[in-house]
Amino acid sequence: MTDHEKELQKQVFGIAENAVKASRRMAGIDSAYKRETLMKIADRLDKKADDIKFRNEIDLDAAREDSIPEAMINRLILDDGRIKSMTEGIREVASLKDPVGEIIETIDRPNGLKIEKVRVPLGVIGMIYESRPNVTGDAAALCLMSSNVVILRGGSEALNSNLAIGHLIRDVLAETRIPADALQIIDNTDRKIIGYLTTLSGLVDVIIPRGSQEMIRSVSRGSSVPVIGHGKGLCHTYIGAAADKKKAIEISLNAKVQRPGVCNALETLLIHRDAAEEVLPELCEKMEAAGVQLRGDEKTRRIYDMTDASEKDWGTEYLALILSIKIVESTDEAVGHIQHYGSGHSDAIITEDKTDAEKFLNEVDSACVYVNASTRFTDGNQMGLGAEIGISNQKLHARGPMGLKELTSYKYKIKGSGQIRP
Repeated sequence: MTDHEKELQKQVFGIAENAVKASRRMAGIDSAYKRETLMKIADRLDKKADDIKFRNEIDLDAAREDSIPEAMINRLILDDGRIKSMTEGIREVASLKDPVGEIIETIDRPNGLKIEKVRVPLGVIGMIYESRPNVTGDAAALCLMSSNVVILRGGSEALNSNLAIGHLIRDVLAETRIPADALQIIDNTDRKIIGYLTTLSGLVDVIIPRGSQEMIRSVSRGSSVPVIGHGKGLCHTYIGAAADKKKAIEISLNAKVQRPGVCNALETLLIHRDAAEEVLPELCEKMEAAGVQLRGDEKTRRIYDMTDASEKDWGTEYLALILSIKIVESTDEAVGHIQHYGSGHSDAIITEDKTDAEKFLNEVDSACVYVNASTRFTDGNQMGLGAEIGISNQKLHARGPMGLKELTSYKYKIKGSGQIRP
């Protein structure tokens, strides 16, 4: 190991030690004080919006010079609307019920022992994320409200934006009883740091990677700390035989074009053969008018002229204005396609047939499954969580948008009066 690598390792270890100390202090902060602090943070970020946008422009200029794809640049943007959305999310998190200390279950044993199963923070969270700097504000709010401590390591492409938001939050914390080290941002972009952070078992309690599938796989493979991965969003919408045409067109358009560069956007459209002739021509015209490139299977191309979809297309998360379309013979075939190619993120059915809807809801094994609604609602804010620290594709210990409760574990508090085990 070189002297440089030793210094990096020492730096990360020091950050983690400070996080553990801050975690102990967080245990004494009550709900009302956490709410008050989050409101101050939101106010400060609103007040300093111009400073944040100035720093964000530095990142955007560098991204354009490096010819970063437009979808990635879109994720980087922090305009007035996105800053307002971030601060409103922080305020909404502050208004939610504090999960810490909630008694999940009580058990009274015949021997007189009284057992309470109580929610507690996860502890020290290592957050590794790419592109989207608003995640800095979301993660801070959720972790602080759930009495967790977070170490943030954002991507180099958003460094200036992340630091601007993070330093403003730490400035507020420095004025309160909440330790400033409850939120720490690693400002070194050396990728070796990720490897050091993910091996600090005993100091860091969980790693949450949020970004490309390649990054998440790399983190998961090398981590000795438990990982909750925010994987890719290969989302499907299935237009069933009994679909309402108007709903089918409006929902599919929204899911694809409202914001194509995000993980809950539509990537593959499946449509029952009995609905294809009626729905596809108008839907495809509107998709193309919105700038969407269409790729279809042979049956689809008989109805509407478009590029031939390859096998690779069915497994691709485009994060762009590209849509693959396939005509299926049945709901069973649609479910089978989703189970084979999907990522377990968000999938929807458009239908007026309640039996078909229930079949889809029960058999599609994804974190979020919809009937007659856009997959774009897979979002912490839209689902009443205030914000989310990530959207988990896995099943342990959290699944789907991760809000306050998903950032807690539990412990048993057991009260006795002298009992001993016979």
